[in-house]
Amino acid sequence: MQLDGLIFDKDGTLFNFSASWEAWAQALILELAEGDLARAGAMGQVLGFDSESRSFRTDAIAITHTVDEIAAALEPLQTRLARDGIVARMNSGAEQAPMAEAVPLLPLLEGLRGAGLRLGLATNDAEVPARAHLGQAGILEQFEFIAGFDSGHGGKPAPGQLLAFVRATGLAPERIAMVGDSAHDLEAGRRAGMRTIGVLTGLASAADLADLADVIVPDIGHIPLLLLTPR
Repeated sequence: MQLDGLIFDKDGTLFNFSASWEAWAQALILELAEGDLARAGAMGQVLGFDSESRSFRTDAIAITHTVDEIAAALEPLQTRLARDGIVARMNSGAEQAPMAEAVPLLPLLEGLRGAGLRLGLATNDAEVPARAHLGQAGILEQFEFIAGFDSGHGGKPAPGQLLAFVRATGLAPERIAMVGDSAHDLEAGRRAGMRTIGVLTGLASAADLADLADVIVPDIGHIPLLLLTPR
């Protein structure tokens, strides 16, 4: 696969989704429900999160939607905070959430940059917590472009973030691959005219991604091998 750039999703791609976000989701639901277990259960249903098993459904909006969209879905069940307040609470909590790297990230990203690739990040998370997570992992400086849903380019599956990366780098879209763990990620890549690489460190299966991925690998650690394989 001949490429000049890679733009990564964050949650489920750079970081293992379940290991990073399940404890955070449980704590957020209990806080917003203010001790009301029935309301906590309803919030879990909205988020696609099962509080008993402490796990997300594969169709959970927490996986695919922006923070603003998630807050809008939770607002009818919240008596204390309006939508903006829920967004602020989610963002502040997300900054502190411990991220579990899908693979050792720093050597991988340094190797990709050393091979001449330009790297970007496109996430439906907000930009501030996204930067915090990259900083905690020691990889913030590996990315020349970082966009959250609130960075002015919209969120996935729309291609705005990816097209902004194209403008920022001057690279041809067909020489860039979007790397992600969800159909939203890969749809954005297709709509931007990019190659698409699916990974299985989120909750989607290979079958879920097959129609939108040029190639599917277990995790991003397999990308260097892809770059050596003509396609």
